[in-house]
Amino acid sequence: MKATNVLVPVAGGIALGALLLPGTALADTTVSPSTTPVGGTVVLTATNCNPNSGDAIFHVTGPDRDQNVRSTTAAAGGGLSAELFTAGFTLGTYTVAATCGDGTADGSATFTVTPIGGAQAGGRADTGGGTMAAGATLLVTSLGGAVILARRRRHATEAATL
Repeated sequence: MKATNVLVPVAGGIALGALLLPGTALADTTVSPSTTPVGGTVVLTATNCNPNSGDAIFHVTGPDRDQNVRSTTAAAGGGLSAELFTAGFTLGTYTVAATCGDGTADGSATFTVTPIGGAQAGGRADTGGGTMAAGATLLVTSLGGAVILARRRRHATEAATL
């Protein structure tokens, strides 16, 4: 196998990752927790907004909402934040889009309103698909290595008996 057959795809993957990474860093709006019961509170944060440029506006849309929430404080990790009380919200998923005081968009995020006594607030939305894929890859790699070792031993045994 030629080295270029391996190096070209690897270099292409690294270049693609380098191109996509800045795009994910530009838009950074978070909602914490991502799941809350009716009457709970979520914290909306626009991490890339400069507090000196004015308040951020969080536009909340969902099953029964189309409202703006103004930032109330500077966030501890940088940016601006606001608290949103979910009393009277309909169950479902809501989208929050942030706009900084200077008019630049800071991305969007979602949160889910559940029934009281439903899913615990702050639960993980990740299903573990990446962990399963990594585990499956390790399993297949180890099985492939075992097959190669078994074939080498068989050939070594046959060569020793000749």
